[in-house]
Amino acid sequence: MKNIYTSIDIGSDTIKVVTCELYHNKLNLLAASSVKSKGIKKGLITDVKEASTSVRKALDEVEAMLGISIHRVVASVPSYFAMYNTVGNSISLPPQEEDGEQYVISGDEVVEVLQKAVLANLKKGQEMVTVMPLDFNVDGKVVKDPKGLTGTTLATRGIMVTTPSKNIYSVVGLLENMGIEVVDISTSSIGDIYTFKNKKIDQSTGAIINIGAETTTVSIYKKGILVASNILQIGGKNIDNDIAYMYKLSLLKAQKVKEQFALAHKAHANPNELIEVETETQDLVKINQYEVSEIVMSRLEEILTLAKKEINILNSQSVDYIIITGGTTNILHFRYIVDEIFHGKATIGNIKLVGIRNNKYSSAVGNIVYFIGKLKLKDKNYSMVSNHDAMDLSSSKKNSINISNDTMLGKIFGYFFSE
Repeated sequence: MKNIYTSIDIGSDTIKVVTCELYHNKLNLLAASSVKSKGIKKGLITDVKEASTSVRKALDEVEAMLGISIHRVVASVPSYFAMYNTVGNSISLPPQEEDGEQYVISGDEVVEVLQKAVLANLKKGQEMVTVMPLDFNVDGKVVKDPKGLTGTTLATRGIMVTTPSKNIYSVVGLLENMGIEVVDISTSSIGDIYTFKNKKIDQSTGAIINIGAETTTVSIYKKGILVASNILQIGGKNIDNDIAYMYKLSLLKAQKVKEQFALAHKAHANPNELIEVETETQDLVKINQYEVSEIVMSRLEEILTLAKKEINILNSQSVDYIIITGGTTNILHFRYIVDEIFHGKATIGNIKLVGIRNNKYSSAVGNIVYFIGKLKLKDKNYSMVSNHDAMDLSSSKKNSINISNDTMLGKIFGYFFSE
């Protein structure tokens, strides 16, 4: 059985779809697509018809690459007003067998104790996105994964992530009306951490800043577990608006100037380098690289400074790492403005999946890794495509993330209710 998974991230600027195969404990990229969003504002669906058209186009592109249809996905949902609560509970394990053998804990008991922890703490008006176990306890012994152990009582502690119901139903409803089954949900903050996870992250406290088109998400993690997040109402489109206003350009042309000509730091811009662009009044304007880079740099300083302050608001102690991701990080020389604001204490995310280096895909890739971890904890084997369709696929084993037990997969502890 080929284990193939598809993730979709419905953003304000682009819809991202990623399909990967888990092969010999390595994640291989099969296809990825990014198309312009319509009907989506600040991560929320405002026009179902337009949003459906955008999603369909992204799926069509991936399906054309794969040669099969996509019917099941992991979907990222908005994290507006998300809550992060510590939950816990315990269950009694079945008595020992007649032959004297103690009952061996399986994935079923893991699901049962997590489900009990969630149901006892879920508040009205909130829907669970996921619960991330901190640890398990078998008769007083604390472990990360209790499967295969014996005992009389199994307990757990975890972080339950919830959001208002509308955050989930808008995305799930949109996809299911298109005939796409949502087998699991996550958030961009969860996806980001599982894209960049390593041993240092698993042992420390840190933050990830995801600069999207219209918003910037700041998330705090302790030992690789998401514990807090907030959304700032500023993003890459603010830079587009600045350029468009200064040079009287359309937003589309302003975005192209940002992505193809401007630099993130003026110190490295060439004042003698010019491009000629047609304005909205059909006049030609000459744009100086140094001047337009000043505009970009000024807005990036504001975004990063606000994000830096938000880290201090969300987390009272100092952080050991800061990772910055999102499509805006692809602006040329972005690392120079990062170093200036964070004084060398922040890094730009680096997706280790060959063929998909753009950081706008970080949430979509990470949500697949997280979903695989849920399957592992539940001790289930699952694929989002049929065996017949899987036979038509071929993957390059070079395009892979190693997620062996002692790195990513061994550190992932998620949960989903579907059987």
